Amino acid sequence: MYYKFSGFTQKLAGAWASDAYSPQGLKPVVSKEAPPIIFATPTKLTSDFTYDYSGRNKVPELQRVFQSLFLPTILCSILSFQKSDGVPIHLKRGLPDQMLYRTTLALTLGGTVYCLIALYKASQPRNK
Repeated sequence: MYYKFSGFTQKLAGAWASDAYSPQGLKPVVSKEAPPIIFATPTKLTSDFTYDYSGRNKVPELQRVFQSLFLPTILCSILSFQKSDGVPIHLKRGLPDQMLYRTTLALTLGGTVYCLIALYKASQPRNK
């Protein structure tokens, strides 16, 4: 009897000798030739018609639109973030960043205190 480790059940399972001696389901190579490609050519073979499966390339047009609309604002943001004025990177945009930072800090500290209080209460025995 031959055994093989089953990745599905995570246990040893009975197997044929060829399966047991082929690690990870790899089979020995039987043929050196490549299998025939099924969809290599279209079904209609005409010499005067070309097939366009991909359609028209719209990427250059979209790149031009993106660059004309968003590139100036992105460059201004990059320059303001790279300016060395002593302000940390997470507070560079002013009041919205300060509020977000302080709110996150307060919620984190409040959650930590709440967890510690809950652990303290859970560790005390109950008196009946």
